[in-house]
Amino acid sequence: MAGSRHVRVAILGAGFAGLGMAIQLTRHGIDDFLVIERADEVGGTWRDNTYPGAACDIRSDLYSFSFFPKPDWTTHYASQPEILGYLKAAAEHYDLYSRMLLGTELTSASWDESEELWRIETSRGSLTSSVLVAGAGPLIDPKWPDIPRLESFTGPRFHSARWNHDIDLAGKRIAVIGTGASAIQFVPELQKVAARVTVFQRSAPWIVPRADAVTSHGRRWLFARVPPLQRISRRWIFARAEAQFAGFRFRLVGKVIEALATSYRNHAVPDPDLRRKLTPTFRLGCKRILISSAFYPAMGKSNMELVTDAIESIEGNTVITTDGASHTVDVLIGGTGFNATKPPVARLLRGRDGVLLADQWEPHMSALHGTTVAEFPNLFLLVGPNTALGHNSIIYIIEAQLEYVLKALDALDRRQATALEPTPAAQAEHNARLQRSLSRAVWSTGGCTNFYLDETGQNTTLWPHRAAAFRRALTCFRSREYAFAAKR
Repeated sequence: MAGSRHVRVAILGAGFAGLGMAIQLTRHGIDDFLVIERADEVGGTWRDNTYPGAACDIRSDLYSFSFFPKPDWTTHYASQPEILGYLKAAAEHYDLYSRMLLGTELTSASWDESEELWRIETSRGSLTSSVLVAGAGPLIDPKWPDIPRLESFTGPRFHSARWNHDIDLAGKRIAVIGTGASAIQFVPELQKVAARVTVFQRSAPWIVPRADAVTSHGRRWLFARVPPLQRISRRWIFARAEAQFAGFRFRLVGKVIEALATSYRNHAVPDPDLRRKLTPTFRLGCKRILISSAFYPAMGKSNMELVTDAIESIEGNTVITTDGASHTVDVLIGGTGFNATKPPVARLLRGRDGVLLADQWEPHMSALHGTTVAEFPNLFLLVGPNTALGHNSIIYIIEAQLEYVLKALDALDRRQATALEPTPAAQAEHNARLQRSLSRAVWSTGGCTNFYLDETGQNTTLWPHRAAAFRRALTCFRSREYAFAAKR
C-alpha cells in the first residue's frame, strides 16, 4: 500500500518515458523516487498494443535508450514482444521493480501550496512528493469515431489498443475502421485468416515500403563486443531520419518522396480502381507517413474489400454506409487511434488554487519546452505538448526531456529552493514562436485533417523543427524562464 509515504520524485507511468526518468535518476544518484503504474507490468504502449503484426516504424537501434543499448535486436524494426522484453530488461537491470507501485491507478494529484508538495491519491492509498513527473503520455485511452448506434453492434467489438485475443478470427467476416499506423500492421495479418476483411477508410495515407530484415549474427556479435560501433550506427540512423524532415520543410523535396511513394504504390497495387482508392489526396507529411511492405499486397487479395464511403450507422451486425450499402460482419475492430490533444492525465492533475490541468488547457494545450506548465509548480511532463515527431524517434525527444528535468532538479538544489515553475510570459513567448512555425508547416497547410490538431485547428502535439533542434533548445536550463520559491 502507498500509505502516507513521501518521496522526492513521483513518476506516473512505466513506459519508455517513466522508465527512462527512473533510470536517469538512478544513474545520477537520486534514489528517493517511486513509479506509479496502473497496469501490472511495465511497458506502456508496448504492453497494451498486442495486436497481430505490432512493431515499431523506427529502427531498433534508435528506438531504444542510448544509455541502455541492446546489441542483439533480432530485426531492423523490432516487434512488440521484443520491445516489451527490452523495457522489462531495463527495469530489472536498474532494479526499478522495487521502487514501483504496479497495479495502482492514479485518482488525483494536487499541489499543496502551504506545504509545497504534491498530494497524490491512488487506488492503493495516498502519498506525497516534492516533484511530480508525468510520463503517462497522450496515447493511452483508445478513441472510437462518433458513429450512430456503434454501441449496438451485436458481435465482438474491440479497439486495436485493447486487442481481444479470446476471439477466434479464423473464417470470420471482419470490419476494420481506419487505415492508420496500427491498421496497416494488423490488416495484413487478418487477411491471412479471415473469410473476408472489409476496411473502412476515411482518407488514404501515404505509405512507403518497410526495408526490414533479420539482423545478422555478425552484426549482433560486433555490437556486443565493440559497443562504439552500435553508437555509430545509432548516429547514422538518426542522421538519415533527420534528413527526412526536408520532405516536410521543402515542397520540392516532398514531391520527390511523393513520387517514390507513388511508384511503390503503382507497383504494389496493379488494380487501377483499388489503386485510385488508395491514392492520397493531400500533401505528403500532412498526416503521419506510414511504413509497410505488406498492406498494399494484402488489400489486393480476393478476401479483401476497401470501402471509402463514410459509415452512416450500425444496425445489429451490419455496417451501413452513406451510399446505402450494407456490410454484414461478425467482428468489428477499431484502428482509430487516440485523442492526442486531450491527454487523460490532465483530468487528474490540479495546480495552484486547485486549477485542473485539463481546464487550464482549454482550448489549447501549452507548456514551456513541452515539459513544464505555469501555475503547476514542480510538475514535469514527458512527451508533453508539441514534442511529438513525424520523422524521427520519440525516444530522442524523451532523453532530451530527461536531461532537462535533471538540470531543473539541480537548479532547485543550487538555489536551495522548494519549487519552480515557468513564468507565464516565458511560456507564452515559447508557444507563440511554435505556433508561428506550425502555421506555415505541412501539418496545417497540407490539405488534410489529422490527429495533430485540436478542435480549434491548432497544432498542439508536434514539434515543428528537426529533432536535434529540440535537444539544443533544452541543452541549457534557463533560470530566467522560471519563478523559484525559496525555502521557508
